[in-house]
Amino acid sequence: MDLQDIRFYLLRLKKASLPELIYRAKEAVFVWQLKGLWERGVNPLRVPVMDSSDVEGLEMPSFSCEIDEDMVERILGGEVFGLNTESALLRDFEERHRHIFFARIKPTNRPPDIRALWEPARLQHLSMLLARLAYGEQAKGRAHVSRFVKEALLEWIEKNPFLLGPHYMSAMECGLRVPVFFYALKCLDLTGQERRRILETIYLHGWWISRRLSLYSSLGNHTIAEALGLIFAGAAYRQTQEGSYWLEKGCSLLESEACRQILKDGGPLEQSLGYHRFVLDLCWLAVDFIEKNDFHDCSDLIPRLKQGEAFLRAFEDATGSVWAIGDSDDGWAVAPGVHPKRTKPDDHTKRYEVFNKSGYTVIRSKSGMHLTFDHGPLGMAPLYNHGHADALSITLRKSGKALLVDPGTYRYNGEPEWRHYFKGTRAHNTVTVDGQDQAVQETGFIWSKPYKTRLTAVKEKNHDLFFNAVHNGYARLKDPVWHRRGILFSGETSFFIKDHFSGKGVHGFELTYHLHPDAACYKEDDWWIIDNNGARVFVRLLDEQDFVVRKAQRDPMLGWYSPAYGIKVESPVLQASVTGAADQVCFQTVISTEPTKDMKYLQEAAAGI
Repeated sequence: MDLQDIRFYLLRLKKASLPELIYRAKEAVFVWQLKGLWERGVNPLRVPVMDSSDVEGLEMPSFSCEIDEDMVERILGGEVFGLNTESALLRDFEERHRHIFFARIKPTNRPPDIRALWEPARLQHLSMLLARLAYGEQAKGRAHVSRFVKEALLEWIEKNPFLLGPHYMSAMECGLRVPVFFYALKCLDLTGQERRRILETIYLHGWWISRRLSLYSSLGNHTIAEALGLIFAGAAYRQTQEGSYWLEKGCSLLESEACRQILKDGGPLEQSLGYHRFVLDLCWLAVDFIEKNDFHDCSDLIPRLKQGEAFLRAFEDATGSVWAIGDSDDGWAVAPGVHPKRTKPDDHTKRYEVFNKSGYTVIRSKSGMHLTFDHGPLGMAPLYNHGHADALSITLRKSGKALLVDPGTYRYNGEPEWRHYFKGTRAHNTVTVDGQDQAVQETGFIWSKPYKTRLTAVKEKNHDLFFNAVHNGYARLKDPVWHRRGILFSGETSFFIKDHFSGKGVHGFELTYHLHPDAACYKEDDWWIIDNNGARVFVRLLDEQDFVVRKAQRDPMLGWYSPAYGIKVESPVLQASVTGAADQVCFQTVISTEPTKDMKYLQEAAAGI
């Protein structure tokens, strides 16, 4: 164990309650005992023999499929999903560790990223084909597709013996695989031996998940995925005492965690829109399966899922795409192009919406502008795993084109300097003080010194909208600072953004607006023009301040964007820096669809913010 591992475990222990410490100790002893049994060649469990009719009588969940023939042919040709990581690198790591007991595998500090390694083993390329086979697609070559899926699935089982290799390191990954095995039992023409092999794999996965649940400080989207796995495994083995327990445990855990992680206003506790979509789809998949087979009453959960869909709809742009805000690993509940049956929310026609619990405000203009304002917390306590230090950040689109963006994620493991940048404050459209993040990054997934935010005002006057919020992330400094951001939305065409501060001492203040890589940025007269293929806005700073354009800096890092997991590209940033006393520094930004000259009105109207 290296120093980084020791530090990680010490931080986890520091955050752990006594019940969690007991749970972790029992888990460690259990894994140690399993390792001893494995080294002596002793099988720790006996898989019960099940009648295949128990599964044949169950109904499949429903899917919506948007998969073209080209994708089908690419999968049949050997393509799997590797999150933009070189497939040879993944195969090499997998082969070198395939017969090593999972707890003895230590991912290297450099590539491959373990998340990218796990992606192909979710078998979602096979889920895509199974979904087409299950729902009405009498495609040419159906027998060939069915045979391909069967051979690929059985080959994976053969090459990945239980508890050996990297694919048993995470109970979440096991949870996401169980439904794929279930779909195979329902959709494929299998021999008795093949059915028993797949059923045995379901049992082993269920047994493992039930003993490795992500609880206490590990609660999160992992827990939802594990609950899903227990539900499908429990359904297959519901006639046994253990299977019945898995089904009951999975249903209760899904319901409790969904209602905790999906807040009352529909927003995400984890402060990530990508994971919010993932969690919602996992829940919809489970609920559809549960209700079709009358396993549990989900009537209390469904309204919360509908609220979650309404929340995400507020973040859809003119093209129907949801904004990328916060961490995302590009994960899918079923597969790319396949999602479970969902309840569609009403179309959004409101001029603005405030989500107080999750901490977001969304503003839409008749001119096609769509702005989000983040006044939410850092993320899910106590570790804040997927949180970004983005308090009071904004994003902006116009006519479906991204202009001011959240930077994305890039990757989780193997390149800590990049992980640090993409989740840090300088990578977001807000103000950084003294070059520090609004909270303290302890590891790639653990924060300390979390900030608090508060929306202090929402009002409407003469058809103008006013919003005010504050965060205390820099109150931890030797000379504390509080950051307040006010936003005025006027005339359906202009935003006036005022950043001001209170506190002690002299500090360095850095305002950044991150542009989408497709956006051009140039200056005419006093205005910076941001133009993404015809969708453009005019931006300027008042009080004789001005921006400079930064791009692809390495020291310090600035001007990078991640459009998908594993990819980073250069992107321009408008940056303004001031050093001064906290109560003397102020940034006033105007963003408008036209180079308005009526600055006096905007300043007077915004005097109260």
